[in-house]
Amino acid sequence: MKRFFQPVLKDGSPAKKRPAGAATSDCVDGRAPTAADAGGDGPPGEEPRRFITWNANSLLLRMKSDWPAFCQFVARLDPDVICVQEVRMPAAGSKGAPKNPSELKDDTTSSREEKQTVLRALSSSPFKDYRVWWSLSDSKYAGTAVFMKKKFEPKKVSFNLDRTSTKHDADGRVIIVEFESFLLLNTYAPNNGWKEEENSFQRRRKWDKRMSEFVQQVDKPLIWCGDLNVSHDEIDVSHPDFFSDAKLNGYIPPNKEDCGQPGFTLAERQRFGNILSQGKLVDAYRYLHKEKDMECGFSWSGNPVGKYRGKRMRIDYFVISEGLKDRIVSCEMHGHGIELEGFYGSDHCPVSLVLSKEAAEAPESKSSS
Repeated sequence: MKRFFQPVLKDGSPAKKRPAGAATSDCVDGRAPTAADAGGDGPPGEEPRRFITWNANSLLLRMKSDWPAFCQFVARLDPDVICVQEVRMPAAGSKGAPKNPSELKDDTTSSREEKQTVLRALSSSPFKDYRVWWSLSDSKYAGTAVFMKKKFEPKKVSFNLDRTSTKHDADGRVIIVEFESFLLLNTYAPNNGWKEEENSFQRRRKWDKRMSEFVQQVDKPLIWCGDLNVSHDEIDVSHPDFFSDAKLNGYIPPNKEDCGQPGFTLAERQRFGNILSQGKLVDAYRYLHKEKDMECGFSWSGNPVGKYRGKRMRIDYFVISEGLKDRIVSCEMHGHGIELEGFYGSDHCPVSLVLSKEAAEAPESKSSS
């Protein structure tokens, strides 16, 4: 969501201290669901059931700053898959030449140094147990990544909503990992923007149309995660009136459905609702957490200085097919953005999803002899 919010300041509001003896909450520092909660680790080759999604707001910067702390967080949750958005590292390829969105740029001194920083970070525990797929932009913009434990073997990995295409989605916004029983879709949705004449509205409408078509065409259960850049309902923002009335430099779009904070305009919210309905999809977090939660219920929070101070949105999701909803063990926020020291520098906090094993079929009854 970087494009329409003010930059994060280093001297942001510190995390609030909890009183001694207070009950902990996993959105900040409580016990994360363990593998045992989901039915055990299982043998190698079993399909993933423990997931994290996170808009890193430049993965390279996170690796240069608080990577050991983030590694501790990952080790504690022990996810099978980590989906990252806004990695903001350029694709391989020299100036003027075709780019390779699956590989990190390394044709200049600075890019080689940056690539070495990434390789060193990923060689440390726990990331040495994961393999990575990249989908990168030509510049330090957007981009996604999927980290998966090496014991899992996907059937196919695609980088475009047209799963038959070998091309990467523009700006590296899509990675699709196919397993025998489900599809995992990691997306970084484009920001709606503020003004029609800047074509941002049109770009977001086109994206939503493609997503609508995709979810209606998938041939197996779907787990869709990422920074979806939309807060579906009023319960998903801390200050609904503030976000509904928000303007940039006093500009008011010609259609009232496009008015307000990008990510909370009526048009975006209605289109997102249609996508969920058309794809028979369930918002996993809201399925478990019916009520508004001002402490843990938001994945992004505003700049601690200025008019966005204390304002929060839930724009990072796990959306799953209805047939998977009874397998949800947990879906939790781990922070709420800048106000928790930026969660290792990002203005988003990670969201986790844990699924149980599918229920075993009851054995057939044997007739007595």
